Amino acid sequence: MDILLHVFLPTIALTLISFATYVRYSRGTLLEVMNQDYIRTARAKGLTERTVIMRHAFRNTLIPLTTIVVVDFAGIIGGAIITERVFGWRGMGTLFNDAITNFDLTLLMGVFFVTSSLAVLANLAADLLYSYLDPRIRVVSK
Repeated sequence: MDILLHVFLPTIALTLISFATYVRYSRGTLLEVMNQDYIRTARAKGLTERTVIMRHAFRNTLIPLTTIVVVDFAGIIGGAIITERVFGWRGMGTLFNDAITNFDLTLLMGVFFVTSSLAVLANLAADLLYSYLDPRIRVVSK
């Protein structure tokens, strides 16, 4: 339980860095989507405003937001150096900083390999999310 309490604050610190940007971008994209023809068609069919916003508009807002979240993933790993220093945790950020200070090229390549693998996996997850969020994007096998 003590470990969970100590992980809570650094997690909140890393999450809140980009949260305001996500909310602002979601709002702007949602306002843009609300003027589309398919939203007017959904309203004309007699759907409730909540159904129109949640099922039709917000779902299409999540597609570009997914792209931004994946791009910020690398920034969160980079920001971990500062966050780990502030909260006194030893993790990937501290390991990266130690590798630079001690000129340990093997450790530095290992850190780059792990972070680049995480970035590739995040991009794969984003591609899979695209196909879930937008039915027009599907994997077709021939």
